[in-house]
Amino acid sequence: MSLETFNGADRDDAIAFVRPCLDVDRWCAELVDGRPYASVGDALAAAESAAHPLTDAEVEGALAHHPRIGERPTGAGAHAAISRAEQSGVDPADADVAAALAEGNRAYEERFGRVFLIRAAGRSSRDILEALTERLAHTPEEEAPVVADQLRRIAVLRLKGLLA
Repeated sequence: MSLETFNGADRDDAIAFVRPCLDVDRWCAELVDGRPYASVGDALAAAESAAHPLTDAEVEGALAHHPRIGERPTGAGAHAAISRAEQSGVDPADADVAAALAEGNRAYEERFGRVFLIRAAGRSSRDILEALTERLAHTPEEEAPVVADQLRRIAVLRLKGLLA
């Protein structure tokens, strides 16, 4: 969708368009209600601003749509397609790294009670595994803002892709 089309879209259609970027009602509404945007950069700045801060409840709700790293969703919806594209650098053929990611995902979920989230676009399996290993050493208090920041970065990157 072009920026011009997004700016002129019906509110409900515009919200449905941006929801795959970040499934947080408040964020979607703020972004859509801030239209019209003079440029994609202005829309991205608004997306960044609306996602800061995200509440703990918003983060947890948004994480429901994020698959585990290394597990590419097979669905036909927008969330699944975006996740597959973002994880294109995760190589399932590297069995050792795939196994380590699966074990790391399990350990992360056990430690923090939620799926491991990282902006995977442009990162290799080994880069992601290294970050996962580092973040497993965080306390829950240290990890919470990291997850919110990653969610915000993913949302802005996704919106940029949709408006490009």
